[in-house]
Amino acid sequence: MKKLLFTSLAFICLFLSAESLKAQAATYEVGVRIGDNTGIDGTIPLGIEPRLHPTVYLDRFGVGTYFDWMFALADGPTGLKFYPGVGPEFFFENDFDFNVAGNFGVEYAFEFPITIGLDWRPGFAVTNDFDFISSNWGFMIRYRFKEGGFKKVD
Repeated sequence: MKKLLFTSLAFICLFLSAESLKAQAATYEVGVRIGDNTGIDGTIPLGIEPRLHPTVYLDRFGVGTYFDWMFALADGPTGLKFYPGVGPEFFFENDFDFNVAGNFGVEYAFEFPITIGLDWRPGFAVTNDFDFISSNWGFMIRYRFKEGGFKKVD
């Protein structure tokens, strides 16, 4: 009986969380990142400001997912945002490499559903004698699938 009650409460909490997120108009994006590591780049909103920023690297096959915090200038253009972030990177080229990387960038969202950006992803190679990697610059262009900003949920 306790397991049934716990499972029911867990599903109710998940449902309410999902409904709360649906009430907020989120923006999902997907596109390309061209630079030191070229790949398929995307964004997944987690709330009003933070987001997941996954990338599948193609030239050096791997995956990186960064947790970004978004900031806008007080009197700046509406679509301009800056973001710092951090996350893991996994590369499977010749040997397995695991990195912990930062993600620092700027992006501009146009009134039509395109976002462009420039970022830098320095990191520490954990599986390679803890080397510092500073050469991961990239230019991004992404398509926004769902328009809108976040609405206040009452």
